[in-house]
Amino acid sequence: MYVGRIAAVARTRTGSNCALYRVSSRSFPNRQAVDNGGRLAIVPREGHEADIQKNPYIAYNCLRIAGDWAVASNGSHTDPIAEKLELGLPPRDALASCLLAMDYEKDQYSTPRIAALVPIEGERGWLATVRADALIVREVPLEPGRAWYVATYEHDDVDPACTVEFDADDAPAAARAIVDGAGFAQLEKPVTSAAALAGGGGFVLATYVV
Repeated sequence: MYVGRIAAVARTRTGSNCALYRVSSRSFPNRQAVDNGGRLAIVPREGHEADIQKNPYIAYNCLRIAGDWAVASNGSHTDPIAEKLELGLPPRDALASCLLAMDYEKDQYSTPRIAALVPIEGERGWLATVRADALIVREVPLEPGRAWYVATYEHDDVDPACTVEFDADDAPAAARAIVDGAGFAQLEKPVTSAAALAGGGGFVLATYVV
């Protein structure tokens, strides 16, 4: 099944909270997640820089730390969500205000904007999406060995059906888990991924390129 981009919140079996992001793409597969000064960004791979001229939505910061929160998303809304959290807005308000203001992407697919928030410590994360027909912002439980996710297509709601087994020993393993871990491996056309795993009083960032 092809579900496009994926944003997820998870907790490892040992109790570490995690925010995850994955690019799956049919149209622009020549991309990679990179560390852009402490923010993880999706950019074209070398030799494919001109792809940005074909579609302005394919390059963006996909994962950023905002105080005690990690923010993952599929577009330019990553930064305003993080900035609102840093100003002290509650997670629900930061997500809802930014997604409502920026709306779904105005491409040929009316691609939804999706986002995930997870705290360094705490029992609840957040998932959100804005589609052509809905704005959905929901708090979800963080349970050991489980991940909740929302995708741009097909699995485009925050639903208990979109939960899978999850485990990782470190941030690089977490970035790989959203590509080839249980529940994610069958989702088609993975390209690259990013993760922020809580530990040592902060988040450790990692990327993976398929």
